Amino acid sequence: MSEKIKDMRHLKVYTKQDVLAHTSVRRFETKLGERIQVLQDPKKIEESLQNSNALYVLIGITENIGLKANLGEGNPTGIWSPFLWSMLNTQSNDFLGGDEVLLLGHFDFNDVSYIIEQSAQTFDEKVDAYRHAVNIIDDEVEQLIHIITQNKKLPIVIGGGQNNSYPCIKGAAKGWFKSGVIPFAQINAINVDSCSDYRPLEGRHNGNAFRYAEEDGYLEKYCVVGLHESKIQQNVWLDMVNNPFIDCITFEDIFLHEKRTFLEAIDHATEFTVDTLCGIELDLGSIENIVTNSTSPTGISVNQARQYLYFAAIDSQPAYLHISEGDVNMPENKNENATAVLVSYLVSDFIKALQQGY
Repeated sequence: MSEKIKDMRHLKVYTKQDVLAHTSVRRFETKLGERIQVLQDPKKIEESLQNSNALYVLIGITENIGLKANLGEGNPTGIWSPFLWSMLNTQSNDFLGGDEVLLLGHFDFNDVSYIIEQSAQTFDEKVDAYRHAVNIIDDEVEQLIHIITQNKKLPIVIGGGQNNSYPCIKGAAKGWFKSGVIPFAQINAINVDSCSDYRPLEGRHNGNAFRYAEEDGYLEKYCVVGLHESKIQQNVWLDMVNNPFIDCITFEDIFLHEKRTFLEAIDHATEFTVDTLCGIELDLGSIENIVTNSTSPTGISVNQARQYLYFAAIDSQPAYLHISEGDVNMPENKNENATAVLVSYLVSDFIKALQQGY
């Protein structure tokens, strides 16, 4: 086993038995769980990826460490399991067969949270510990994304906080560069989000992933669509508007001032980032009334979220897909299944759009 693989101690790799345990098999039907691929040998991740003809690699992240490091509350650890059940029980048909996807597994960092809660004595100690712990997540997630993209497969990452955008960007930039697909270890990113996630470099958390990715040289251009004017800090706003490599279109400019339609905003974002591979990001908190740590009564619709991923897949050169921040464990979320089904639709829409290009 390689040194990189040894370092990913929080990664659970799935077997076919794991997949079928989440799949409701019925006569006269075929579910994605029956067709989806897994690694041939969980102990040989890279070799198994090389031997697979799957184009997309699905992985989950269960953690709320980045959120707590940003003084937030909530539990974006919970979306992965119900999403997986919904995705695996989607019908396999001419629209999406399933064998083009490899389900690799998920990261579970709950032990890190437990240690912090048991050992840190004061509020400041906990914040510092959580920000340090985000670096542990960064290292493990980045390594896996690097391995996946180095083997010319597209990662689809579900769950956890927006802090995981940083290791997705870093891993994809390094991996796609090493595979020879891009000339420099930099990529672009589009994010549909009510927040910028471009806060200052104050220690890693779920509010500054894109700032760190830019500072460390892995992110070239960044475009945020649907940014809420009431959520943007003035100093961050000035940093963004004075940076020629960053663009943003506010929610108010789209839906109140009607300077652009939503689809025109997405088209603008894909044009801004078209010069190289682009990470496709969606924070579920940008969708109206979807339960997250920042649930909002105003936001884009479910169908607009689906349109975003469809057109972003078609009109850009995706480096990865990352859907974050969904929280099915919060008390007010009475219908966690609806959120899980939505995420499975979003992933399916994205893959089907890409399939049109092959």
